[in-house]
Amino acid sequence: MQLTGSEIVVECLKEQGVDTVFGYPGGSILNIYDALYKHEEIRHILTSHEQGAAHAADGYARSTGKVGVCLATSGPGATNLVTGIATAYMDSVPMVAITCNVGVPLLGKDSFQEIDIVGVTMPITKHNYIVKKIDDLAKTIRKAFKIAKTGRPGPVLVDITKDVTAAVGEYIKETPEAIERKPLANSEDMEKVLNYISQAKKPYIFVGGGAIISDASEEVNEFAKKLDAPVCDSLMGKGAFDGTDPLYTGMLGMHGTKTANYGVTECDLLVVIGARFSDRVTGNVNKFAKNAKIIQIDVDAAEINKNVLVDACLIGDAKLILRELCDRMKQHENKEWIGHIKNMMQTYPLTYNKEALTGPYIIEKLYDATKGQAIITTDVGQHQMWAAQYYKYTSPRTFLSSGGLGTMGYGLGACIGAKAGNPDKIVINIAGDGCFRMNLNELATASRYNIPIIQIVLNNHVLGMVRQWQTLFYGARYSHTVLNDKVDFVKVSEGLGCEAYRVTSKEELDAALEKALQAKGPVVLDCLIDSDDKVFPMVPPAAAIEEVFDQSDI
Repeated sequence: MQLTGSEIVVECLKEQGVDTVFGYPGGSILNIYDALYKHEEIRHILTSHEQGAAHAADGYARSTGKVGVCLATSGPGATNLVTGIATAYMDSVPMVAITCNVGVPLLGKDSFQEIDIVGVTMPITKHNYIVKKIDDLAKTIRKAFKIAKTGRPGPVLVDITKDVTAAVGEYIKETPEAIERKPLANSEDMEKVLNYISQAKKPYIFVGGGAIISDASEEVNEFAKKLDAPVCDSLMGKGAFDGTDPLYTGMLGMHGTKTANYGVTECDLLVVIGARFSDRVTGNVNKFAKNAKIIQIDVDAAEINKNVLVDACLIGDAKLILRELCDRMKQHENKEWIGHIKNMMQTYPLTYNKEALTGPYIIEKLYDATKGQAIITTDVGQHQMWAAQYYKYTSPRTFLSSGGLGTMGYGLGACIGAKAGNPDKIVINIAGDGCFRMNLNELATASRYNIPIIQIVLNNHVLGMVRQWQTLFYGARYSHTVLNDKVDFVKVSEGLGCEAYRVTSKEELDAALEKALQAKGPVVLDCLIDSDDKVFPMVPPAAAIEEVFDQSDI
């Protein structure tokens, strides 16, 4: 059939099963918005800023496993997506960003709102395209979706010139190709790994975000039981292994538990599933897991030996690889090693000041109030670490946070996107006051559509994590990290159409949480905590992970 380019875009989105898109209209993309006007089967959520649209598409994708979609016009509309695209790229999130540019005759002439967004985003996309011919449009969009979700997922940008969106071309409906999982590339590697596993007396498992991406949670849990090994995770791996399981020892790395850091240092075999050995995990890379044979399981061959030299690797889809490992392994029993780890967990529990309203206390009460069944999104900083430490994640796709890029302002957009994709779930964003300021305008989005999300602000009137570093490593010189001004988040939130409550004590928290959980629309809790509350444990910069310390060590 003959359709305009804009209609072809919409039909291709329908082909891919897209039910929700996030965006902001403008001149160059008007034709696509005109086509969307006629297709109510695709829900469009108008965000307050294009960065919010990118983060919402990201949160939708992480929480559902589907491809997230965001739309923006040319020039500043497109560049406003950049931080959100980079966030998705660093955390391997499947996303398609569709932008529109000026017409082909105006390209390269500094036309109004013209920018080379393909050139701008080349380093932060898995792939990107500019479409200058109507005949290339449908196949390019289909390729974009396939690339975004194949192998190691990531964002793909499709830039379409305005004249292509107006042109008429032939459209033939197609069914998307099934995405095949990438099997193990080398069977000899499997034999080597099985040999290492059979010899291990003190095995440890480290789980990253790749285990969630590959839907391998069931296999991770089975593998841990069969290996009889303690498990730790990265920030991105939260929920891949049940956080309430007796084998779970907490997060690894800079703000990981002492048990996880000491255990990985002592182990003789470290099995790493879908993790990229971030510097925040390894600490001093030359001292990382120095007593262990290291096995790395990853779909991306480029991650092997990139940051840490490993003794064996299995390149392929984690779910398929773990399934084969579980089928071929014998049942292990490591009573003495597990007993040693459990003793460490009792000796080095996470602790905080129980007498005051603190971030950890709020997170624990939130866990109790939601029975651990909420999807939690966060921004970046102290509150992010507390959310990772004190909320127990029992299933995948329930903790959404910017791990690789560390994007302040990520959480609220992601929260809206996650709720759009999971309308029956409780979805809560946890932010510090510094992060909340960056994109709090998205509260207007939540109130416009009456999206019942909960925004918790851990308000310490400072940039908490930066202040923590200034206290510990910069002689308490608080250069431009104090936010003690006249901003009233309750009034701002109410002005943006939300319910809002201030919490100043432990006694006020339970009632505020109850109101928030019963609300039919967006609610903000402005929780006032001390400026000098810190995240512990902590590994100093450039130190080995076993040099982890907490408040009692200072």
